[in-house]
Amino acid sequence: MTALICGSLAYDTVMVFEGRFREHILPDRIQVLNVSFLAPSMRRNFGGCAGNIAYNLQLLGGSGLIMATVGHDFAPYARWLDGHGIARTHVRELPGEFTAQAFITTDLDDNQITAFHPGAMNHAHLNRVSAAQGVRLGIVAPDGRQGMLDHAGQFAAAGIPFIFDPGQGLPMFNGEELRALVGQAAWVAVNDYEASLLTERTGWSLADIAARVRALIVTRGAQGSWIYADGQRHEIPVARATRLADPTGCGDAYRAGLLYGLERGLDWPTTGRIASLAGAIKIESHGTQHHAYDQAAFAARFRENFGASL
Repeated sequence: MTALICGSLAYDTVMVFEGRFREHILPDRIQVLNVSFLAPSMRRNFGGCAGNIAYNLQLLGGSGLIMATVGHDFAPYARWLDGHGIARTHVRELPGEFTAQAFITTDLDDNQITAFHPGAMNHAHLNRVSAAQGVRLGIVAPDGRQGMLDHAGQFAAAGIPFIFDPGQGLPMFNGEELRALVGQAAWVAVNDYEASLLTERTGWSLADIAARVRALIVTRGAQGSWIYADGQRHEIPVARATRLADPTGCGDAYRAGLLYGLERGLDWPTTGRIASLAGAIKIESHGTQHHAYDQAAFAARFRENFGASL
């Protein structure tokens, strides 16, 4: 089973300011803010939710196709995907746009100032789910607003079950739109903060949402995750990480684990634990696509963490 992964592809440019923002951003001068931060350390990562999910799904041994829009500067990322055997069949390049990108500056207190340029991502609605042949499973991850609405409707119209993963895009939608998106989805995946916002905007409780989908997944960071399915709440424990390097992209790794379990028809306790371990392995590395493992190594860590075999 192949999953169609609708979402963003983006560059993440991360810079480190070897000082503290609070020493340069003065409260009594905020009305005339004009500051510059020297950042001697910089790295450029390949990211975006669709790219991160596809990368992790590939590591797990699953099958995924990315559907996204990118700009004229996409060539380095394209080479990265090609080098890892991740298909670009449904990645549309728009010559007049930049690929979406985040510029993140971090100080010595781990505070961050981020500027995000959506660029080509805003044209995600130009892609259509029907263009991907043989797809039996999907995910609508954070992307351009119209693209997320259109792709959810197209999945539903085609009878293809999909995960609705609003992520940081959730504030773009009002209550009526979110109720419609949940109603079209087979599964909903959110973190605990997004779960609170989703219930607030829809007027539905978690139980109400769970009753409308096959499963509601709520990740809770170091507290593990909950999977509401089959009339019960499955408690998924957190997997142990060898070090805590960078949490960015852990949610995408978790969602790759969900897709992997769904592709193989695994039960929810097993699927949740695969997703949990995928997220734990990602947190051990800086960047969202710099970690690597083979399936034998993953299975060994699964046994170590959960005392069971895959």
